[in-house]
Amino acid sequence: MEGAEAMAPTTERDPDLVSTIIPVHNRADLLREAVASVLAQTYRPIEIVIVDDGSTDDTAAVAEDLAHTSPESILVIHQPNAGPGAARQRGLDRARGSFIQFLDSDDLLLPGKFAAQVGAMRHKPDCHISYGPSLEENHSIQPVQRRGPMRGTGQVRTTLFPHLLVERWWTTSCPLYRRDLLDRIGPWRSWINEEDWEYDARAGATGARLAWVPEEVSVRRIHLADGHLSDEGCEDPRKLSHRALAQASLFHCARQAGVAHDTPEMRQFVRASFLLSRQCGLAGVNDASKSLFQLARAASGRRRLQQSPEFLLYGLLAALVGWRGAARVSLGLRRLMPRRNAP
Repeated sequence: MEGAEAMAPTTERDPDLVSTIIPVHNRADLLREAVASVLAQTYRPIEIVIVDDGSTDDTAAVAEDLAHTSPESILVIHQPNAGPGAARQRGLDRARGSFIQFLDSDDLLLPGKFAAQVGAMRHKPDCHISYGPSLEENHSIQPVQRRGPMRGTGQVRTTLFPHLLVERWWTTSCPLYRRDLLDRIGPWRSWINEEDWEYDARAGATGARLAWVPEEVSVRRIHLADGHLSDEGCEDPRKLSHRALAQASLFHCARQAGVAHDTPEMRQFVRASFLLSRQCGLAGVNDASKSLFQLARAASGRRRLQQSPEFLLYGLLAALVGWRGAARVSLGLRRLMPRRNAP
């Protein structure tokens, strides 16, 4: 803990500083590579806040060694395991920069990232987030190659919504945020699934403007033996509950951002919420299943009077046989129904 307390005793903001927050749990070797990618940035000044989230291997020692090697740049915080959202918030609370970068411990930043993105936001002072093309390395395929841009990072967009309703169209390493935006949207949720999507939804609800840069900015890496918290997100009751909470916040944020009920993105959101409701029903997460069914109906707006027979049948079955029974019947029928009939 000495490394954590010896550095950054104050949260006074540096107007030029970029703070990178890296939560880590049992990824010693990958942590070294992630930190090296930040130290390789052509931009200065920078700081790195490593949050050891209750590691049980030698990750904590590696983090302290990194801080000892670069004490002017690296701060280490240790905490009991609480998940990535809580770890990111712990790091944010101690960060001193006016620009904030979140970096998962298995991903990399490319050397010109900060220079390009800080420059873009200085050029466009009304923009609060900058992003650019992000690449992907799949280490389960040999030889390993970098491919991209991935998701929507190669497309120029000025706001997060409406497409954020469909997918989180960048990864955690891609955006660079102004700190004052993050102060306004509130802390990270301590969820273990889709907490990152929900966090960006709150940023999108403010109408935050985006500044795109053409330079490639980061690399998401997929590892053959990786176990991610998002795994089994269709079966684990706790993860399903957190996904349901994220869906509700996502809808609320989209409406705040002015997304209408009749947009293609909202219609796709309705379908996704209905599917998640049935997945929750199958897993016995009844409260989440019910709330998601109601959310899908609310998100459909006037279309709720014209729902598909499948949707209406699901509500009727839930009243008769419960949410798990309704999910079993509905998902079984879904395999037999033409895709165009899905809500």
